[in-house]
Amino acid sequence: MIAVPGFEGRRVAVFGLGRSGLTAARALKAGGAEPVLWDDGISSRMQAEAEAFAVEDLTTADWTRFAALVLSPGVPLTHPKPHWTVEKAKAAGVEIVGDVELFARAMAALPQGERPKVVAITGTNGKSTTTALTAWVLKRAGLTVHMGGNIGIGVLALPAPTPDAVYVVEVSSYQLDLTTTFAPDVAILTNVTPDHLDRHGGMEGYVAAKARIFRADATLKYVGVDDPTGMALLEQLKLRGPVDEVSVDRPLNGVTGMYLHEGWLTHNAHPDPGGPVERCKIVDLSKARSLPGRHNAQNAAFAFLAATDLGLPQATVIEGLLSFPGLAHRMEPVGRLGPVSFVNDSKATNADAARQALASYDRVFWIAGGRAKAGGIDDLEDLFPRVQQAFLIGEAAGPFAAALGDTPHRISGDMAAAVHAAYEAASATGREEVVLLSPAAASFDQFPDFEARGEAFRAAVLNLGATPSGHG
Repeated sequence: MIAVPGFEGRRVAVFGLGRSGLTAARALKAGGAEPVLWDDGISSRMQAEAEAFAVEDLTTADWTRFAALVLSPGVPLTHPKPHWTVEKAKAAGVEIVGDVELFARAMAALPQGERPKVVAITGTNGKSTTTALTAWVLKRAGLTVHMGGNIGIGVLALPAPTPDAVYVVEVSSYQLDLTTTFAPDVAILTNVTPDHLDRHGGMEGYVAAKARIFRADATLKYVGVDDPTGMALLEQLKLRGPVDEVSVDRPLNGVTGMYLHEGWLTHNAHPDPGGPVERCKIVDLSKARSLPGRHNAQNAAFAFLAATDLGLPQATVIEGLLSFPGLAHRMEPVGRLGPVSFVNDSKATNADAARQALASYDRVFWIAGGRAKAGGIDDLEDLFPRVQQAFLIGEAAGPFAAALGDTPHRISGDMAAAVHAAYEAASATGREEVVLLSPAAASFDQFPDFEARGEAFRAAVLNLGATPSGHG
């Protein structure tokens, strides 16, 4: 655990007692604060009481006695409307922070020579894989690495800092909205496409939240520029200082960064300060254990840049990239039955994420659907020729069927039926085929989260008698 200083002997309100809320309360208490907890759920309050925390109804509390409000990232800060705790805190002049901000203050409180390095990753898609890949590469090199935040465990539950450590932290737009001093040593923005717009009041608010990762001028900055928003943000950041760009859609000429060229990750760098940019082919990603598709080339580029800037030799970084085992529910091979392979990409909860998976295969039997997001799958029309047949589940089945038009499809309803029908159709071709779960929709109509949806897919595949694929 990371103890949070700065609130010794002062009352701090904590609202939202999920993973990050309880962890923040423990970290505050370890730092000498007096956390006061509340949650709308009785079971959450009972858990807090069981840990001997002060539990107080914040609707009737005296807010002038609080030094801060620690808000769960799942609780609305501004939109669709501010949560009542936010309104009470602002009325009393109480600052509002989140767990990532508390982590930042704990790091900043350490003497300069005792601070660990912090690598932070955000973006609409790819941030989890980039986070895990970066952590993997650093660990393989023998460094002390702690990974968490929006992936794995809450950032304050990570081990206490030591000077030799590197924290690799995934941060969401919700978490960044609750930061004021977060200044990682390395900051990565994978891409930005419309998502969570209801929570940020539109695209402008969403982009502003993501851009908060680059607040500190001393931070090493890396930006994906294959979307218009990333490119626009790059131009803004260049006015403040150096920034490296990453593209897998086009070569980079005369600028520092990485891009994909003839299947190779290629690095543009200044070997001599002030000298010309030199181009160097780094690694053929077709040889990687678990980095298929152009989107994973982008993830690998970010990991390479972060690791080499932390001082790792290129050969060591390349070995880490090639040996990465991949993440569950992200282009994860889960099984094979005869000539048919099954790939679990349940994390693809929007069309842009599903695009990355569909673009990785020339032919695919596609399982899609769930609770549709704005725009549905309309933007994927150019990839429909790759879809041999689609099998649609959940609330989005009807709208997705309409969008597919003449592309062969059927409404399967649930996961088990979709997997069974997709296998029958794929095996009937007599060719090597891929059954891909890449839903392009949220899971919440049929499943509590994308992990549960992915596990349902895995179970259905194994129930067919498929041989499980090795993972990890």
